[in-house]
Amino acid sequence: MSAPVFNSKLCAICKGRKLLCGRPTCPILERFRVARTVEQRLNKRHLFGSSPPSIFVGEYGYPKVRIGPLVPPIEGNTSHLDSPMKWEDKTIKDILYYRSLLVMGETKADVHVRRSGRILGEVQELAMSIKPVDSEILLKRKPVLKVLPSEFAPPIGPKAELLDFELTENPRIPRRTDYVVSDELKAEAAIMRLYNWGFDEYYIIRLLSAGLLGLDKRLVPTRWGITAVQDTLGKNLRREILHNPEINDYEVYFYRFMGNRYAVLLMPESYAFELLEVWLKGSLFGASEPSVIHDYEDFRGRKEYVKETAGAYHAARLSVLEALRARRRQARVVVFREVTPEYYAPVGVWQIRLGVKKAMGNLIGRFETLNEALDAIRRRLEHPFERYLARSYILGSLARQKTLDEWLGKNLYRLGEKGVGG
Repeated sequence: MSAPVFNSKLCAICKGRKLLCGRPTCPILERFRVARTVEQRLNKRHLFGSSPPSIFVGEYGYPKVRIGPLVPPIEGNTSHLDSPMKWEDKTIKDILYYRSLLVMGETKADVHVRRSGRILGEVQELAMSIKPVDSEILLKRKPVLKVLPSEFAPPIGPKAELLDFELTENPRIPRRTDYVVSDELKAEAAIMRLYNWGFDEYYIIRLLSAGLLGLDKRLVPTRWGITAVQDTLGKNLRREILHNPEINDYEVYFYRFMGNRYAVLLMPESYAFELLEVWLKGSLFGASEPSVIHDYEDFRGRKEYVKETAGAYHAARLSVLEALRARRRQARVVVFREVTPEYYAPVGVWQIRLGVKKAMGNLIGRFETLNEALDAIRRRLEHPFERYLARSYILGSLARQKTLDEWLGKNLYRLGEKGVGG
């Protein structure tokens, strides 16, 4: 069982100075430091600025949800404040700062778009824009910055109840967006069309969340929207690569990103995918005895929701599938994610999407045998490797059954052999 993010007794003794939790930075103090840097600029009820553009839809109270625009007290090009797929050279502190600048004016809305009023119309116009839009919000009281960011979506900044919201310039809406939004398309078809046209993934998520895609248009909470879009893209790319030939060797990829280690193993076999994830001791959700969590699918995909790794699964799978699609190949895939104490504040699954994407561009080596490939991965991870192997469905099944190659004497890779996992 994971340790809680904050332990009141430990935190009271530590006060952020001794780092008794084992993290390199106190997530509570870090959030307050960021809050202090933006406090003066946000200490008002009336705000004018250029929205990146950005919106947020909450999930609590569904089908009556909280929705609102995110507007910073800054004018000009603010797109960097809400561009997760372009944050590859940013730090956790950068992300917390960016998100703390985005003030959310929240209002309640029915998820059925037809039942909502003028403010939702303005929010939808904002969502469709591909450039920052000058916006004005009037809040009931001065916005409050919460200490804890979200574990799933990019962190939410200060917020307060919205009295009024208005776009003070025309949003820049692509013609293709107008076409998809106004056409009678199912949500899946709309998502794939926009993706294949090259639209940013988080732009598509924004459109879905704002209730602009599908036949029965309704608001989709941001957290659900991220999973829905990444899962939809992944399923379609999986169907596509199943027609491709298998790769020829065992391939290992590796990348460190924001306190996470990502190792990817590709095997020259038919498609299957597995994510193995460990939160190391001292990491944000790490226990004193870390355990490996995992989820898996074969060429048929999954029939039920991911049980253990949640949104991380869809994010990691999509990055690998994109790389295989680009090569016109298929492979059996195992992704290892190791979360270290350096990941001191959750910033959202975008960092998994981006971390695995960067890993797929960093080939460590090609190997003739599985033993060699696993050894290359083991040297780069900290958690006892036999615990990964014991938990893995894909690698465990290889240990339990002989393949045709083994019968032919080509690749004698038995996981029980000395030198693998021991």
